Amino acid sequence: MELEPNEDFERELRQALQRRPAPPGLKRKLMERRKVQRPQRLSVIWQRLAASIVLVAALVGGFTWRNREEQRKDEAARQQVLTALRITGHALNQMNAQLAAHSRAAQQ
Repeated sequence: MELEPNEDFERELRQALQRRPAPPGLKRKLMERRKVQRPQRLSVIWQRLAASIVLVAALVGGFTWRNREEQRKDEAARQQVLTALRITGHALNQMNAQLAAHSRAAQQ
């Protein structure tokens, strides 16, 4: 009697997933490989940490520069407003003096 394709597949799957003992020396080989690979992992961790520090420093530097640039622009705008107010005050004082002189002349 021929097995259906589904039953055949299930039999092969059961055989493939059947528990088998590990080959002798596998644990020793894995532990040796782990000892060799550990320094590489450690160096990768340090490289990533260094790259992260550089990235954070660049971001903080950029934000600091942008903040100082905005402060500089704000101070320049403030100075322009103060200059405009001084000019306006001076012009108003001159106008008041002229009006006062005109009103005195009209009264005489």
